[in-house]
Amino acid sequence: MAGQALRGWTRCFHPAPAAGMRLIAFPHAGGSASAYRPLSKALSPTIEVHTAQYPGRQDRMDEPVIDDLHALSERLVDVVAAFPKPFALFGHSMGAIVAFEVARRLEARGLVPAALFVSARRGPGVFKEKAHHLADDDTFLAEVSRLGGTDPSIFDDPDIRALALPALRGDYKAVETYRYRPGPGVTCPVVALAGDADPVLEVPDVENWREHTTGTFEMDVFEGGHFFLDDNLEAVTARIIGKLTVSP
Repeated sequence: MAGQALRGWTRCFHPAPAAGMRLIAFPHAGGSASAYRPLSKALSPTIEVHTAQYPGRQDRMDEPVIDDLHALSERLVDVVAAFPKPFALFGHSMGAIVAFEVARRLEARGLVPAALFVSARRGPGVFKEKAHHLADDDTFLAEVSRLGGTDPSIFDDPDIRALALPALRGDYKAVETYRYRPGPGVTCPVVALAGDADPVLEVPDVENWREHTTGTFEMDVFEGGHFFLDDNLEAVTARIIGKLTVSP
């Protein structure tokens, strides 16, 4: 991809050119780059955050949604590889799988992230059949609302509903049709984060991430649901800074 095309894939809300580390963050299903604005502010200027902006939302609304996580990861590898080193990866929910698949592909090129943070997502080796993306609009949006993170009343506005549905449904399809492809995992440290009251995540399933790295594995469980990050920003920020700024 050309330089301009590469830059079009990420947003940096709080530039910190003097930072010694960059964190590349991947949003949840239906999410956009702005979902990480609070985390970006909290980590700056120690760590500079760059967030992926998937096609089909906000300023990329006119581009088709990529509804296959392997295809999305393939598009993002060149984007991340172009960043100065060192860098780490962070993904929440769907973004955790994207971050993992990007990390696998980077390591195949000899580019090893400083760490991989996977949040609110079971390990890639744990498969659970779901097909919410095939449901009618009302049933589908009820499932989206059940996870929290979105005020369900916004879907009462037909214009917002029409704008949000393509990205949401496409992302859910990407997550629900994702199949882990056996092969090399990663060698970088993996830090898994989870909420103790997540309605769609069983904490023991998070342990599966341990099997996908030959590096260290750590897991932190916070109070909260699927979007526990919102209520634990200070603790999560401290966890990230602590992991990425300690001496090897």
